[in-house]
Amino acid sequence: MADASDDRFARVTEVEAAISWPLGRLHRQPAHVTGTARQVLEDVVLRSLAAPGPTFVTFSGGRDSSAVLAVATQVARREGLALPVPVTAVFPGVPESDESQWQELVLSHLRLTERIVLTIDDEQRWLGEPARTSLRRRGLLWPAAVHLDDLLFAQMAGGRLLTGEGGDAVLGPHRVTPLSLVLRERRRPDRGLLAAALRAALPATGRAAAMRAAALVRPAEPWLRGRATRALAAAQADLLRRPLSWERETRAMLTTRAIAVFEHNYAAVAADHDVTVSHPLRSAEFVSALARDGGGWGYPGRTHLMRALFADLLPDALLARSTKALFNGTRFGEGEREFARTWDGTGVDPRLVDPAALRAEWLRERPATTSALLLQQAWLATEGLPASPVVTRSGTRST
Repeated sequence: MADASDDRFARVTEVEAAISWPLGRLHRQPAHVTGTARQVLEDVVLRSLAAPGPTFVTFSGGRDSSAVLAVATQVARREGLALPVPVTAVFPGVPESDESQWQELVLSHLRLTERIVLTIDDEQRWLGEPARTSLRRRGLLWPAAVHLDDLLFAQMAGGRLLTGEGGDAVLGPHRVTPLSLVLRERRRPDRGLLAAALRAALPATGRAAAMRAAALVRPAEPWLRGRATRALAAAQADLLRRPLSWERETRAMLTTRAIAVFEHNYAAVAADHDVTVSHPLRSAEFVSALARDGGGWGYPGRTHLMRALFADLLPDALLARSTKALFNGTRFGEGEREFARTWDGTGVDPRLVDPAALRAEWLRERPATTSALLLQQAWLATEGLPASPVVTRSGTRST
C-alpha cells in the first residue's frame, strides 16, 4: 500500500471518517470575471477542449452532466475543435440506475455518435476488487467513491475529463428560493411553500428547530457516538448558517473543506492515469459569475435556472425533469454483506462508533452511503493494513 502520509492525497481525521464528512471551511477569494454565467462556463470548458488530446465528459443523462456535455459540444463546433466524447457507466443489474432513455434523448439532440459505454457488474462495489486494489495502494480516502473510478479513468488516459459535479448544489434551490417565489415572483403560496418561506426567514437556531419539527433535518446516524455525534451536529449547524442572500450563499459553496478534499483526491487518482479533471459547474469562475447574475434574490428554482442557461442547447423535457437515477444499489452487494456478517468490530474506535449498530446498517437492504467509508476502514484493518486515517494537517494542500 502507498505510504498513508503520501501528500498526493488529502486525509481526514478519525472523527471525520466516522461521520464521512470533512469539517471546516477554507478562505477563498471570489474570482473576478466578466461576461454572463453562460459565457464564463463556455470559457471554462474551452480550456479543456483547446488543450492537446481528447476531452471526455462523464455522462449519465442527468441534468448536470447533460448541461456540461451540451456546452462542450456547442463550443467545440463553434471553435472547430474535436467533439467531446461522452463516457457512460451502465449497471444492468440495477434497474433504478437506468437512464438510457434520457441519454438517447440528449445524444440525439446534440447529434453525437461517438461514445464510450462501460458495463459494470460488481466493479463499483465499495469492497469490489477495484476498490480493494485502490485501498491497498492509496489507503483510506474521502469520499469512499474515489476508489471506484480507476476503470473509468483508464478509458481516458492522456486526456481531460469534464464532470457535472456540483450542479445539484450550485444550480439547485437556495435558502432564499421560497421567499423569492412568494415575495418577488408573487406565486400564490400553498401551505408547504408558505412554511418553507417562513423557515427561510428565521435565524439559524430558529430555522434548525423548525426543520427538526418538520422532519427536514436528518437525525444523527445511529452508529455514531460521543465526539462523532457532536461533530455531525456541528456540521449540520454550519449548513444551517447559510446566508439568506442567493449571491452570498452561492459564493460560500466553494469554501467548504469537503469540496477541497473531494477535488484534491479525485484529481490525484485521475492523475495516476494521466487524466486531468475539471468540474465546470463549480469552477470558481462560473460560480462567481452565476452568483453575480443571480443577485440577492436568485432564480425561482432549478428548472427556471436550467432553462435560463441551457434552453438553446437541450430539450425542455430534460431541463424540466424532476427524476433522478439511484446508484446505491450498485455499491452494496453480497460481498459487502458477507464482510459485515463476519466482522468483529476491528478497525473502528468504539468511542466514536457503535460496531453493532454499524453492522446492522451494512446489512440493511439499502445501507446509507455515509457508512461506506467506515466499511472500507474496517476492511483495511482486517487485512492488517492501516485503518485509521493519517492526518497531515486539518486542511488540504492546494493542487
